[in-house]
Amino acid sequence: MIFDRASNESELFRICFVCTGNICRSPMAEIVFRDLVARQGYDRAIAVMSAGTGDWHVGENADSRTIAALSKRGYDGKSHRARQFDPAWFEKLDLVVVFDHTQERILRAWAGSEADRGKVAMLLSFDPEQAPQVDVPDPYYSDAAMFNTILGRIERATNALFGQIKPGIRLGVQ
Repeated sequence: MIFDRASNESELFRICFVCTGNICRSPMAEIVFRDLVARQGYDRAIAVMSAGTGDWHVGENADSRTIAALSKRGYDGKSHRARQFDPAWFEKLDLVVVFDHTQERILRAWAGSEADRGKVAMLLSFDPEQAPQVDVPDPYYSDAAMFNTILGRIERATNALFGQIKPGIRLGVQ
């Protein structure tokens, strides 16, 4: 099972954030979005995870700069372990959020149906102010300041994403 939830999965809205190696952008989004979902009281209605398109970092912690940027803003990213996206997950997912066009192409190629291809969306597309930027740059080859900048973009975009999906989520799932 891809979600660590012990509730009625048919009632959950399931979202997966996918970047390249699952050590920078997607763990940021997973942790920020999971925190937002919990603070809003939707943690029993929305399941959140992340993965990467590649297998280079499977089993590793998030990048230390990711953990540091998250920590500065009050998030705990220490328990994250990277994993690779499995195309079989499409069946159970409602939304697959990617950070750049390369990931979008890969995930849509992995999707087995038009319905699954339709589950793939770019993160910044949810935020009208950031949508023209299209891609969220990968901070991996940059410095700590870039990680902080990217985290800020992710926080804004995940807030916008939550605002868009919230009206369609039923609370009170047991």
